[in-house]
Amino acid sequence: MIRTIRLALLGSTLMTGAAFAQDVTLTIESWRNDDLAIWQEKIIPAFEAANPGIKIVFAPSAPAEYNAVLNSKLDAGSAGDLVTCRPFDASLELFNKGKLADLSDMAAMANFSDVAKSAWQTDDAAKTFCVPMASVIHGFIYNKAAFEQLGLTPPKTEAEFFAVLDKIKEDGTYIPMAMGTNDQWEAATMGYQNIGPNYWHGEEGRKALIAGTQKLTDEPWVAPFRQLAKWKDYLGDGFEAQTYPDSQNLFTLGRAAIYPTGSWEIGVFGPQIGGAFEMGAFPPPVPADGDKCYISDHTDIAMGMNAATKHPEEAKKFLEWVGSSEFATLYANALPGFFSLNSAPVEMQDPLAKEFVSWRETCEPTIRSTYQILSRGTPNLENETWNASANVIKGTETPEDAAKRLQEGLASWYEPQK
Repeated sequence: MIRTIRLALLGSTLMTGAAFAQDVTLTIESWRNDDLAIWQEKIIPAFEAANPGIKIVFAPSAPAEYNAVLNSKLDAGSAGDLVTCRPFDASLELFNKGKLADLSDMAAMANFSDVAKSAWQTDDAAKTFCVPMASVIHGFIYNKAAFEQLGLTPPKTEAEFFAVLDKIKEDGTYIPMAMGTNDQWEAATMGYQNIGPNYWHGEEGRKALIAGTQKLTDEPWVAPFRQLAKWKDYLGDGFEAQTYPDSQNLFTLGRAAIYPTGSWEIGVFGPQIGGAFEMGAFPPPVPADGDKCYISDHTDIAMGMNAATKHPEEAKKFLEWVGSSEFATLYANALPGFFSLNSAPVEMQDPLAKEFVSWRETCEPTIRSTYQILSRGTPNLENETWNASANVIKGTETPEDAAKRLQEGLASWYEPQK
């Protein structure tokens, strides 16, 4: 009898141990610390409910520190199982170093177009190493109450844009635009890369720069700097010391009328503003009436697998789900402003997100000009463009000098530009 009880207890212990052994915890590395609650409350529970035995931990780093932190963790062998991938060169370098696994044979890859996958492929498109998740669209968010109060309508041309800014400044109730130059990156990302595609004609200009048939000193690349130089008068006192969070606060507190930015702010601003005022959005104004419009519809975020993970099967199971239409709908609505790259149609609920994505119907999409190939050398064109854009806005560097400096830096290491 005692022996029977012991055997039963031993069997029970073994079964419990087996059950515990089946539980696998996968950790996700990411720079999207703003999204922590959404992953914990919406995305992860949806996966875990359908996949018992696999637990997910979302462990983001600060955005500006992510690349350095991730590289250090991967080198030390302490990185998570799943890696949120930035587009193009940064992730390609990790793949070439053997840090990211080849995911080309995953069934979910069939759910994405060649364009969607291009940001996470080798140059010859032979291998894909991250599952595409979302793109973001650049533009301008505005305070609808401020516009109604001042009798303004969203501008469509550059001339109308500056006329609107002049009226806001003349009235004095609001800062015309909330943007600072302290952090530099926003001057380029939300300034130069926002308005630039209308001048260099999107993919046409971007590919010509890669091919070496256009230079950064050509008019289509200098013209956006000329517009940025005019922004100085509309950014409010002390914009030189203003940080990105400062700019966000100025807009969400209703002190600024326009915020040059991108769709990624929608999910952040909505809860902060509450019902204080309604937001609207308009695409980058074209240089002249009748010109074709171009938007930066930038392939922004994907997810890959740490090549050194101890749980490749479970990690791939999660990534197959990330590539599904179920995830696409969940993610796009949990994070309005991050637009699904999945081929399956996604019905979005947020009106401002719908406004941004509607521009795809009338404007030609492109991606940020510095992200593919052109920032692989030193000096890094992406980082140099941050500095140049900030300098031009502050007036410490002319548009022509900034363009000349960028061109000389690129030509110093990039063969087609020599």
